[in-house]
Amino acid sequence: MESENEPTHLPDGIPPIDFRGLLNDEQYAAVTAPPGPMLVLAGAGSGKTRTLTYRVAYLLSQGVRPGEILLLTFTNKAAKEMLHRVQDLTGREPRQFWGGTFHSLGHRALRLYGESVGLSKSFTVLDADDSESMLKHVVEAEDKLFFKDKTNPRPGPLFSVLSLARNTQLSLAETVDKHFPQYKEIAVALPTFAAAYARRKQEQNVCDFDDLLERWLDLLIKDPQVATYFAHRFRHVLVDEYQDTNTLQSQIVDRIAAHHCLMAVGDDAQCIYSWRGANFENIMTFPDRHPGTVIHRIETNYRSTPEILNLANGVLLAQPKGRHFDKELRAHRGHSQKPFLIQAIDDREQAEFIIKRLRGLTEEEGVSLSDIAVLYRSHFVALEIQLALSRAGVPYQITSGVKFFERQHVRDLVALIQFVFNPRNEAAWTRIAILLPKIGEKGAQKIYAASLDHARLLQRDFIDALGTDDVKSKVSKDARGDWDNFCASLRQVREAMRDDKPARAVEVAIEGWYGDYLKGAFADYHERLDELQALIGFAQRFSEMDDLLAQIVLLNGEASERQVEPTADAVRLTTVHQAKGLEYAVVFVIGLADGMFPGRRSIEAGDVEEERRLFYVAVTRARDELYLCFPKVNARGGPGGMMNSPSRFLQELPSDLYEPLKLKRQWGW
Repeated sequence: MESENEPTHLPDGIPPIDFRGLLNDEQYAAVTAPPGPMLVLAGAGSGKTRTLTYRVAYLLSQGVRPGEILLLTFTNKAAKEMLHRVQDLTGREPRQFWGGTFHSLGHRALRLYGESVGLSKSFTVLDADDSESMLKHVVEAEDKLFFKDKTNPRPGPLFSVLSLARNTQLSLAETVDKHFPQYKEIAVALPTFAAAYARRKQEQNVCDFDDLLERWLDLLIKDPQVATYFAHRFRHVLVDEYQDTNTLQSQIVDRIAAHHCLMAVGDDAQCIYSWRGANFENIMTFPDRHPGTVIHRIETNYRSTPEILNLANGVLLAQPKGRHFDKELRAHRGHSQKPFLIQAIDDREQAEFIIKRLRGLTEEEGVSLSDIAVLYRSHFVALEIQLALSRAGVPYQITSGVKFFERQHVRDLVALIQFVFNPRNEAAWTRIAILLPKIGEKGAQKIYAASLDHARLLQRDFIDALGTDDVKSKVSKDARGDWDNFCASLRQVREAMRDDKPARAVEVAIEGWYGDYLKGAFADYHERLDELQALIGFAQRFSEMDDLLAQIVLLNGEASERQVEPTADAVRLTTVHQAKGLEYAVVFVIGLADGMFPGRRSIEAGDVEEERRLFYVAVTRARDELYLCFPKVNARGGPGGMMNSPSRFLQELPSDLYEPLKLKRQWGW
């Protein structure tokens, strides 16, 4: 019999693996655990992927065949990475395993057994565009006026509502109430649309992406033979990032792993995707649903300094008792400096501090720009730092989207304001006109020409001419319902430009026709509205509209000139959600004020726990240095701004976990 220090031999002449020597004690215990239900709580930076990879290799060393192992992941990249590491360790090729995303394996299962739930073997899968197109036609058949109301969700946002309800198995009414309150008035119509959409897919023998999960679960529930096959086919089921599973996915796992050979790997403290359907209760109730569960904790962190981890542990200790698994990250690295807390006057001073610190890090300490990240809760928080980096000539890359003034809704609103300020700007006119139903570029040009002729003939202002019956007659029939409101909004913005400062004109533009358009055009309406509100704060710096518009154009031009490749040496700007799974030598977390992080809507709903987990994810991205930045004044609060309160997540932390950095003393401001 082998001792625990001897390497384990794999079959077929594959070189032995020294599991004991290659893994730490926590990893080794999880990797070599006997079969049964296991929940592996893998803290940030603790080697989660390594543990899963070596578990597969260990099972192979115990005589388990590759085809008896099911590995479920959330991205194809993760599955390929793990299975290729297994191949490097064991020589087993990835194709020998059932490994991949839930959706890809659902597709595989339905190809084999879909006839049991009414799918012929020749079914096809709709891509996102095809799914939205089908839904559009179905809704128009049920209610031909639905999409003519611009405040109703367009096909894309409507599909998002139906999709989230399906994945969470909540009613459509509950889904709207919880995630899409802007659509409350039309919630009663949604079940009819959903049923008609399901019928149309069945008639055409097609599935959308969500069907790959929904119908896979349906298959496991309705066909006992298939359920038995899956339950016995896979002796071992391994699930990566278990905290991110939605209700459908957890039920699929529970049914397939009914024989109890299940390893779920995740971290309840990193469950941050409820808006995408992730169900925090899945990981919390795992031991209840799988009696006899053994919990393994992997808490040795190889990424961060002890001081950063002390602060991260402080974040975890503030969680409500009984609503999380106890864990404490322990550092493998040596001691260093504490995280810094920076209290700035406002976003501008916060950005100035970061620029100065970047110069010190790169010029004096030799840190690469690409190993520095600025993290934030929402895009609108990053406006000021983008402006400062552009002015300072510091290259930056936004890893979670496009630059602020290049975002679609920001460009739309800027175009509206540019047109009102200068009605000769036909490019700006075209951008906003084509947002109206059934108006394309040619239609926009015809309307523009008609209005120009009418304005000259009657010697009227161009925007007034737009509202006349003669011009309205040139507008497509589908857009006429919006036309009066559209023209009235342009006039209101014009009056605000004449009577007030630029910030008021921006505010009026948001409150008018475009604000209604935004509600129907984007499922993440509230987030985009927050970003437009940030534009009001930016506009408050200017007393003249031409100065504001010129500055926006200049900033956009400068930003475009500094486009960088993903591999370039550039500072990374990213939301915390997009930064999960990544790490950087130096991290600045900005906008740490109540209403910004945690967000205002979470505070109003009385539930900030996911936001606290998001803060934990943010601080654990840092390896060497961590800067927590709090702006005292919120420039988006109206003229003169309003005072911010420090984030409650900062206030919860014992003061000995960080070092306050006084900007006046440090920089002489």
